[in-house]
Amino acid sequence: METLFALLNSIQPLSADLQEYLIEILKTKSIKKKDYVLKAGHISREIYFIEEGLFKCFYLVDDRPVSSWFMKERDLIISVKSFFGQVASYESIQALENSVVHYISFDDLQHIYRRFPEFNFHGRILTQNYYILCDSRLYAMRTKSALQRYQFILQNEKDLIDRVPAKDLASYLGISEYTFSRIKKYGVAK
Repeated sequence: METLFALLNSIQPLSADLQEYLIEILKTKSIKKKDYVLKAGHISREIYFIEEGLFKCFYLVDDRPVSSWFMKERDLIISVKSFFGQVASYESIQALENSVVHYISFDDLQHIYRRFPEFNFHGRILTQNYYILCDSRLYAMRTKSALQRYQFILQNEKDLIDRVPAKDLASYLGISEYTFSRIKKYGVAK
């Protein structure tokens, strides 16, 4: 949990009471590779912080999985619409590696916001950072060529190239596995 508290304290130091309360209610669990923390059609009831491991978020288009997001150490796992709206999710979130996460429920998070107003600042900054990252990714994926999208991943999240299966990265980049393979092999100067 040290990594999570380091992140929160980097945003703004936590009061002793808030830190003590978080220690009481945060839960930790190990998740095996290929296990889900959310399946499409279910409501996202928890928000997770990844201590170690890697997850993919995906949805189905014509029964074909389309990767929309990868989350790794120090990231939050959340299905935004499902979690904040407490509605059924259109996406699934699955572990790509054996992982360890810390988590709290939607209800616990709402309680923390009411009981410790200072935590609203943490929530706002984390949400703001999430949306800035999402906006950057969406812009790159919508406006760049396949090669440029691959280069974006190399520049911003190079470790995903070695950790994420090629079919999932190709889907994320909006290209075929064949095109991904050719770009990876020939398209980028080393």
